Amino acid sequence: MTARTPASASDSPVSDASDASDSSDPSPTALSRPTRIGDAALALLVERGMRGLTHRAVDERAGLPQGSTSNHARTRQALLETAVRRQVELESRVLTPHEMPGPDSGLDALVDALSLALHRYVTDHRALLVSRYELALEATRRPELRTFFDAAGSAVFHGPLIALMADAGSAAPERHALSLIAWCEGLMFSCAAGSFHSAVPSRAELRTGFEELLRGMLGG
Repeated sequence: MTARTPASASDSPVSDASDASDSSDPSPTALSRPTRIGDAALALLVERGMRGLTHRAVDERAGLPQGSTSNHARTRQALLETAVRRQVELESRVLTPHEMPGPDSGLDALVDALSLALHRYVTDHRALLVSRYELALEATRRPELRTFFDAAGSAVFHGPLIALMADAGSAAPERHALSLIAWCEGLMFSCAAGSFHSAVPSRAELRTGFEELLRGMLGG
């Protein structure tokens, strides 16, 4: 990859995680209390890390009366699960259903959809990546969170991607989906916290990368 898209100030991983939501979302005060708690939790994870995520801090960040977060999620596990639910909900909007290719759309349509989603992640939603990494690392230390985290992500992301690979003609859709996920995760981490954090690949470069990877797996 050669050309780079400079990262703007709004792309900073310390921006509010709720910025990842759709521009048509209602104002924060119009959101449900669980959603406000989830948004505040993700924003705190981005800005302060796991140590900064407390029930009191979430109340303050969400503009809620003290004790509101404890009433909704009494334990730390429950608070983390609330954050995971909101994380999955926001990430599921990065590629909306109408943008997904159909079963017989062909390789080009799949490459277009995947490059669009990945480019959105690394340009507009890098805060979401940071909060996801915080939650994933915490899950390595909490078996109960690991189970919840994996189940939430698998239902929304892994299953559909395996189906996409099968529709594209993969002879080993689960293995190919794993390879694709690993490639995407490497790029996203590099752009959110690694060597590409100040300048990210263009969508054209990402499209070329996806095409090379998928043609290698699927042939053609």
